[in-house]
Amino acid sequence: MAREFKLPDVGEGVAEGELVRWLVSEGDTVGEDQPVAEVETDKAQVEVPAPVNGTVRTLHWDEGDVVPVGDLFVTFDVEGEAPEPESEESTDADDEAADEAASATSEASGRTFAPPSVRKLARELGVDLDTVEGTGPSGRVTEGDVRAAAEGGDGEEAAEPAAESKSATKRVSDDEPASAGGAAAGGQEPAGRETTLAAPATRGVARELGVDIDDVPAVEQRDGEAFVTAEAVQAYAEGGQAAQGGAGEAGGASREFVEGGETTEPYRGIRRTIGEQMAESKYTAPHVTHHDTAVIDSLVETRSKLKPRAEAADVKLTYMPFVMKAVVAALEEFPILNSELREEDDEIAVKQDYNIGVAVATDAGLMVPVVKHVDQKSMLEISEEMNELVEKARDRSISREEMQGGTFTITNFGAIGGEYATPIINYPETAILGLGAIDERPVAEDGEVRAASTLPLSLSIDHRVIDGAEAAQFTNRVMEYLTDPELLLLE
Repeated sequence: MAREFKLPDVGEGVAEGELVRWLVSEGDTVGEDQPVAEVETDKAQVEVPAPVNGTVRTLHWDEGDVVPVGDLFVTFDVEGEAPEPESEESTDADDEAADEAASATSEASGRTFAPPSVRKLARELGVDLDTVEGTGPSGRVTEGDVRAAAEGGDGEEAAEPAAESKSATKRVSDDEPASAGGAAAGGQEPAGRETTLAAPATRGVARELGVDIDDVPAVEQRDGEAFVTAEAVQAYAEGGQAAQGGAGEAGGASREFVEGGETTEPYRGIRRTIGEQMAESKYTAPHVTHHDTAVIDSLVETRSKLKPRAEAADVKLTYMPFVMKAVVAALEEFPILNSELREEDDEIAVKQDYNIGVAVATDAGLMVPVVKHVDQKSMLEISEEMNELVEKARDRSISREEMQGGTFTITNFGAIGGEYATPIINYPETAILGLGAIDERPVAEDGEVRAASTLPLSLSIDHRVIDGAEAAQFTNRVMEYLTDPELLLLE
């Protein structure tokens, strides 16, 4: 029996998710709770489990599609149950689905690998998928492959161009002279090729401009086939063959250059959420940044002594737990930096919890896992929990709850170089502390200059809530704890 599985709400109240990757193929046998796909929402990337034991009949979306929650996602054939009886009204549709399921398997089974949308396009254009060579990942047949096959007529391979034709589109290198009859010398590639490699968007441009794409001079050769870009189509439409380079005024050879173009990626999911939050913070809270530098020779020595003990407890001890403890101790003295401005209620909420967020650079952008109740935890507990959250953020397994509830944020841009910056506040918090690179720098003491281990600090504040004097006093107190870490034993 066919079971239709709709995309569930994979987060709290999300309306859609981007299909990042299928973990199964049509025809695969799956078990209940086995992950079938990876989906990214505006909160996190999650795996979607199968709801039943059965066989994958149809995958209804392509990788990269944005799927609304509640839309049909996968159709399964359930184990041990007979197929549903067909009604007259559904016969054609069911036959079509069965045809897709029968042919949409991996190359390992000797059949064509193509998503449902490509199979539908092939049927519309009358193309036999078994005759199409896929150019997508793992030999996957793309829409461009189908359109190219449709435009190529009976699907037979085009005859190998003559040597003179090849020279008409060949890129001329710095140490290779152009032939007299080549494009570099003003020659023109013969029009009316039998096949042309081009992206579907490029073919769409050609159709809009009324241009036969096989007449557009190629920008390069790929595996012996002419390749055309949208820019080349546009240039051909605007200037015809005059758009192509010819001989110079003095009769000298000119080179044919290939435009670099650009690549694009969707601005959505976690990346878009991060961007929108940063924009809201920057354009809502007036940022002011206070800079200073802490001399941390004693901190370096203290960490060096404690590091072996931490390793014995299977904990990696970095400088961050010391900074987090110093920040909490300073927040207890200057609580206004541990606050939130609630404009709708005309009030400033000063938090009595000390939940410190640590900004982490990931492939999806900046994520901020939160270590809760830092004031109530030991240095090793903070270190162990922080290390675990950082790894979960980087491998995209972190939950939404583990990134919520922060009252103050620390960002360590010094880990990748640099001294000072202007960190953007993790709104609706009112302050964020940026850490520069720990390094030896010249320090003047008692009339002499020496090399000392130093840590640059950049504190951004919401100036609607926090005054500059309070920011400076808070930073001074953090520096005091970092300069003499034994003071943290009193906290």
